[in-house]
Amino acid sequence: MLAYSGGLDTSVAIPWLREAKGLDVVAVTVDVGQPVDLEQVRRKALASGAVAAYVADARREFAEEFILPALRANAQYEGVYPLSTALARPLIAKHLVSVARQEGATRIAHGCTGKGNDQVRFDLATASLAPELAVIAPAREWGMTREEEVAYAQRCGVSVNATRSSPYSTDENLWGRSAECGVLEDPAVEPPEEVYGWTRAPAEAPETPTYVTIEFDQGKPTALNGERAPLHGLIARLNEIAGANGIGRIDHLESRVVGIKSREVYECPAATVLIAAHQALEALVLPRDVLDFKRTVELRYAQLVYDGLWFTPLRSALDAFVRSTQERISGEITMKLFKGSSRVAGRRSPYSLYAAALATYSAGDRFRQEMAEGFIYVWGLPARTWAGLSPPTPAKAAAPRELLS
Repeated sequence: MLAYSGGLDTSVAIPWLREAKGLDVVAVTVDVGQPVDLEQVRRKALASGAVAAYVADARREFAEEFILPALRANAQYEGVYPLSTALARPLIAKHLVSVARQEGATRIAHGCTGKGNDQVRFDLATASLAPELAVIAPAREWGMTREEEVAYAQRCGVSVNATRSSPYSTDENLWGRSAECGVLEDPAVEPPEEVYGWTRAPAEAPETPTYVTIEFDQGKPTALNGERAPLHGLIARLNEIAGANGIGRIDHLESRVVGIKSREVYECPAATVLIAAHQALEALVLPRDVLDFKRTVELRYAQLVYDGLWFTPLRSALDAFVRSTQERISGEITMKLFKGSSRVAGRRSPYSLYAAALATYSAGDRFRQEMAEGFIYVWGLPARTWAGLSPPTPAKAAAPRELLS
């Protein structure tokens, strides 16, 4: 079973697996919202030498079972990357295992390199779901550069999109688009506009702001501008709206699992808006101690997903905690989208902890200010007690030996 995207690495993998390993290849393509013609991808796999090719529509599953838990956890690796590629890999591995068992296959293959994170995600997901299946990673064995892969594909009559003049490696799904290689390998060089495919340059975005209102029910986005939609449809629509306003461009120098630094360029329009909106709603509803502790969970959750540990007891345990915090995360958040920026413009929730009568400094103030002095006395008592004690006298330093002689 080959996880087949139709890109350079997986396209080259089909003839290579036949020639180098003597294996029949069954291509499995999982629809996670990538904007490509998947029937054409299936035909391309067959034309490249696959004995069979499957396409699985997993958009709803991806949104409900992978993106939603990560959104509720506000998961962003190193504080900026919404984990678009990382979230899709365990889902793809799940479908690979399912088809492998259906077909009686004994091996699973993927197109990941030995430098990347995805190899870890595919290998660990397979080990967690089907430890009896062996994993083959051709790109870890063949030793070809990307330029040599393009030449090999041309010799084998395999059609690829990458060329010597445009060698970018891209990955796309509902939650985002990534690009690497080419000029992006120099972190001192600004990404050229040709790298981007989902977002308009902020300077060329509309001259007037666009407002979007997102409704949440227990942390799940359920409607956009008053129109209810399944989560995968809502995300797709928001990608279009936010992308047209230049939202979601991320230029990240990230720390890979294998220990190297990598320059990645992401476009995550919907993810950028939805995470900010979700955080704003949580700030309105959750008590401070829950918010503080949840942030520590969010950091661990994001790293766990990035590191390929989706199918683990820890992820399940963290999900249970996160779900418990979402019972009251219901309401509406209005976001203002303007030339690359996404800002909260309004908040509303039936579970809001904001009380105008307590917060106001105008008429109607019901806060009992005279009680603050006693609160501060008790709150500061440990600090006051500590400060009231005289510090111990430091020991007198011994004179150097030469002065004593």
